[in-house]
Amino acid sequence: MDKQRLTLAALTLLPLLAACGTEKAGGDAVGAGPTVTGVRWAVTDVTVDGRTSKAPPTAQLRIGADGRAEGNLGCNGFSSDAALDGDRVAFRQLGATEMACDDLRFEETLAKTLTDGSLTARVNGDDLTLTTADGDRVRLTEQKPATLSGTKWQITDPASDGRAHLVFDTAKGTLSGSLGCNRVNAEATVRDGRITLGSLATTRMMCEASLMNTERSLERVLDGTVDYRIDDRTLTLTSENGETLTAVTAG
Repeated sequence: MDKQRLTLAALTLLPLLAACGTEKAGGDAVGAGPTVTGVRWAVTDVTVDGRTSKAPPTAQLRIGADGRAEGNLGCNGFSSDAALDGDRVAFRQLGATEMACDDLRFEETLAKTLTDGSLTARVNGDDLTLTTADGDRVRLTEQKPATLSGTKWQITDPASDGRAHLVFDTAKGTLSGSLGCNRVNAEATVRDGRITLGSLATTRMMCEASLMNTERSLERVLDGTVDYRIDDRTLTLTSENGETLTAVTAG
């Protein structure tokens, strides 16, 4: 496997080749249909040259039955065609967005491994492993659809340093969590795809400037009524003035 550093500049969106593979039934191979395709897989980790890197909670992959693949490398979204043949899958012409991220090393490793020729795919229960000819591998776990209530939603804003999260309890009509530095609580009424929030009650700790700026941004989104949408295990809140907050299931 070519170990040269892969930069996201090389992943600029490109015209994608048509998938040329065909699915074949049998065992736990990739061609076994819905056990692999149509499933949202969370990336657990990537192992290259015997060194394992844990994936951020946003890294995920979905392979459609039509041979299209899409997901997230950790910060940037990506898409490609996936040529399926028996227990083999090859990702063709992977293209990614170019968001500014604090650390691209995991993204580069994941993208390079996924595009390292034809990968062997094996399913074991809820786990999927993609292995290169050189033995490098990507491990993934099936993502179950999340529910709004009772889920710990980790806010994806990099400036929050993984500290900000929200928990909704629709039975009690409450919101609790952290804005990154300070704890937050509020009344929360959920109805018809919208959440009406009462006044936010927060602690009064002072943290570094970046966290405090992030808290103010989150407070603006959570001020009043927000629309909410859940896509598998990603929650998007949109305020009445169009500001958005994105969170993923923690853990």
